[in-house]
Amino acid sequence: MHAFFVVAYILLMVVIGLYFSRRKVHDDTDFIVAGRSLSTIVLTATLLATFVGSGSIVGGASFVFQHGPGAAIFFFAGTPIAALVVYFFLARKMRLSRATTIPGLIEERFGPAARSIASLIILFAYVGIVSYQFTGAGHALNLAFDLPVWQGVLIAAAVMIGLATMGGLVSVAYTDYLSAVIIFGSMLIALPLVLSRLGGLDGMMEALPTTHQTLLGGLSPWQALGYFLPLFLLILGDQNLFQRFAAARDPATAKKAALGLVIASIVCSSLITLLVCATRVLYPDITPSTAMMTLAQQGLPVTVGGLMLASLVALLLTTGNSYLLSASASLTQDILVGWLKFDISPHRALLVNRLSVVGLGVLAWVLGAFFPSVLAMQMYSYGMYGAAITPIFLAALLWSRATPRAALAAMIVGGLVTLIWEILLGKPMGWNSVLVAMPLATLTLVGLSLMQRRPLPGNVSR
Repeated sequence: MHAFFVVAYILLMVVIGLYFSRRKVHDDTDFIVAGRSLSTIVLTATLLATFVGSGSIVGGASFVFQHGPGAAIFFFAGTPIAALVVYFFLARKMRLSRATTIPGLIEERFGPAARSIASLIILFAYVGIVSYQFTGAGHALNLAFDLPVWQGVLIAAAVMIGLATMGGLVSVAYTDYLSAVIIFGSMLIALPLVLSRLGGLDGMMEALPTTHQTLLGGLSPWQALGYFLPLFLLILGDQNLFQRFAAARDPATAKKAALGLVIASIVCSSLITLLVCATRVLYPDITPSTAMMTLAQQGLPVTVGGLMLASLVALLLTTGNSYLLSASASLTQDILVGWLKFDISPHRALLVNRLSVVGLGVLAWVLGAFFPSVLAMQMYSYGMYGAAITPIFLAALLWSRATPRAALAAMIVGGLVTLIWEILLGKPMGWNSVLVAMPLATLTLVGLSLMQRRPLPGNVSR
């Protein structure tokens, strides 16, 4: 019965994708930024669905299952805090920019070389993020249909690539809206049902392991910070955020949606945390990353559990779509056109974008074989972006003193240190790479910029 809900919802998403591909997507502007037509509520929903994908319901669930609700604060707090910063300082500036990608904005301030390096780093990070959406959705399909995980991953990859290729951002935005409504509704119904079996909130907390009842859940303060920073830094300078603000009807809509993301992310992450903790008590021997899916399938009435499982799968799929679209935009606009100077005529731009989605999707599927877990790939991808892109992006918007040479050097330092720390050194002391790579990149940016005798002119709003 649970499988019926999943199949029905996936078919509905395909129908929506086909509809928008034929009725609403006529050129690459429609494909990449939804014709700049999204309303506040749709924009808020697609922002939430983008940042509550595999990172929250698989990687985040695994983290909460292993460390408890106190530590979950550090893991999930990055989204609302970053969204508040965006609301007060960045949303309007991002919407007013003429660029449609982060590397395009970086080029406005720091030149074409910085754009090229930023594009490559974003591809490395986003392909990694897409890859763990494939993995997370594969595990969900494994639970729903008893398929081998590798088959679930293949099916999930095919659906994500197909949906992104058909309708672009406009179809992703409206399927995100529907998914956000269903996931909120199913979790709000599920929470009291589950807590009633455990003697309420107090009963659940008492039944958790002792370490789970502490603030850090067995982590050191540095480790806890290492889980907070990657998501916080990713969202501050995330191209998906930038792309969606570019898709807003106007700057005021973008700013309202940022505030909506603050509120929605707090509610959603609180629900996920409580439901995963309840699952930890009810099913202590399951694989941690499957906590949300296990609860949906085994711990709830069929209708509620089926809707939750379907919406969980949908969120995994649409988050993968979002990052595929952003990676595609960087590949076509920033690398093929901006760096390699390919002459892509307007009537072929849409086809090139669609082909790039397919190619990057295949690359993400291959990359998934090299990381042991969703959580490990999540921290690598977020750390790469947060260290190498976010400081330069913020400087482009907010600091006129930053220089092109310093920005270029900082991106290279951030990217290389991330790769060395994660892959060659194997995360010494258990620290995520962002704790080392982001400070070094920021020091490089600030130090080299201040060594210049006078500020360089640039297009920056003050």
